[in-house]
Amino acid sequence: MRLLLMSDTHLPKRAKRLPDRLLAELPHADVVFHAGDWVDTATLDLLETGSRRLIGVYGNNDGDDLRARLPEVAYAELGGLRFGVVHETGPARGREARCAERFPDLDVLVFGHSHIPWDTTAPGGLRLLNPGSPTDRRRQPHATYMTATVADGALTDLTTHTLP
Repeated sequence: MRLLLMSDTHLPKRAKRLPDRLLAELPHADVVFHAGDWVDTATLDLLETGSRRLIGVYGNNDGDDLRARLPEVAYAELGGLRFGVVHETGPARGREARCAERFPDLDVLVFGHSHIPWDTTAPGGLRLLNPGSPTDRRRQPHATYMTATVADGALTDLTTHTLP
């Protein structure tokens, strides 16, 4: 099962549309994750209609229209792994322990907010993934998103893709 992970698109504030390279991934993804801060409903509409399955949450910059359509936290079991998605996890310091305590029944937690790509494993085995932002690199050298494969209880082929 092929996964496409993104967060913090902030459209149309930071960019006018999603990057072509990211959009080219949509037909190949079995599941698309968006960890919040969409800002516009058009991006949600696009991903809902353009992907096989979308798992998304709202972020701190998302208004009532998005909050009415998305949860604060989303859960899914995929390929034998238990996934969660949330926008904000707090400061980097102590993140692994904090998330492991808050989400003890998950194998993988996808999150956003910082725009900083992140891949760590908490004590106890919770994998934390932040795909960064494909449209707003902030203080990072590149805009980013992630792809991965999940099957038979394993997350493999995790790649952080950089965009100009």
